[in-house]
Amino acid sequence: MKIAYLYPALDTVGGADRVITEKANYLAEKCGYDVYLITAHQNNKPLYFPLSSKVIHVDLGVDFNKQYGHSLLKRSFIYMKLLREYKKKLTKLLFELKLDIVITTISRDIDFLYKLKDGSKKVAEAHIAKPYIRNIHLMLQTKGLYYIIGRIWTYKLEKAIKSFDALVVLTNRDAKSWIGVKTPHVIANSLPFYPEESSACENKKIISVGRLDEQKGYDMLIDAWEIVHKKEPEWVLTIYGSGVLHDQFSRSVKAKGLESSFILANPVKNIVDKYLESSIYVMSSRFEGFGMVLAEAMACGVPCVSFDCPHGPSDIIKDKVDGLIVKNGNIEQLADNILYMITHNEERKGMGIRAKENIKRYSPDVIMKNWTNLFEELTSK
Repeated sequence: MKIAYLYPALDTVGGADRVITEKANYLAEKCGYDVYLITAHQNNKPLYFPLSSKVIHVDLGVDFNKQYGHSLLKRSFIYMKLLREYKKKLTKLLFELKLDIVITTISRDIDFLYKLKDGSKKVAEAHIAKPYIRNIHLMLQTKGLYYIIGRIWTYKLEKAIKSFDALVVLTNRDAKSWIGVKTPHVIANSLPFYPEESSACENKKIISVGRLDEQKGYDMLIDAWEIVHKKEPEWVLTIYGSGVLHDQFSRSVKAKGLESSFILANPVKNIVDKYLESSIYVMSSRFEGFGMVLAEAMACGVPCVSFDCPHGPSDIIKDKVDGLIVKNGNIEQLADNILYMITHNEERKGMGIRAKENIKRYSPDVIMKNWTNLFEELTSK
């Protein structure tokens, strides 16, 4: 089996970067596939996550970052020029490689990949829920030109997906949003690790991991933490992440006098150690593709408190069994559930034990079997 993953660049600590790298490694190491990882603009930056020597990385050197910093008109012109270059280079490479399967993460190639007659089966793999792909939801919330662009992108996305050989989504809830467009295969992300150790859930530490942006909802978490801190001042919440809203969040934390208990820390590679020393994980996201950080925390025996955002948490967490689910966007309820987890020591520890056991259903061997079955099904047709 010869397969290729297409991705813009693998140079950040993002969850999708990790998932794609680990799947490529698994298929090459354990399944014996010939695996190619094709990036558009790695630009000589090192891959953040280790790539197996059996996976061949090819960078096309098309720097889409050149479009930024210009007016909308000029940016559109530069983008179209770069897209033509990308299409030309990718087309040439795919015809040379003669692959069985080509997988896109619904990026810039979505408009033309399915049209290429290189002999490979084309798979679209969604790492985020349908309404949020390419930030279409933000465009549809505006008026004028960006709203029109959002409508056009939605139409083009749905038209393209209909022509792919398969669509893969992460959750059952997201699968429902594609009804009428394409019947998707639901394959969750697999655990990147499953340490032998577990958190004792005794430290007065709470953890969250993610980009400091609008999606992750840390503005709401700061408001919730203000309530928690007044009742449980000895507990500390640390977010490991970086992003465009760092300074804004930092100012908000300072304005509320929470600097000693609400910490904005840089991303770390030893994140397992940080999970293991924590007693609760909190997710305040407005939306998710899956919520891999929940599964990671649970693998470390850490129970989670999460908004029931679209999509992922309700698939991963069994409410009141191995974690707590909060009505999406309800800040007061988020604070109440964090306080409940803090003040019920034995229940918190029991949820942590059950979390570690229940999350085994996302082990790599279980999840990757679904992928290999799909590949074999497609290539046998």
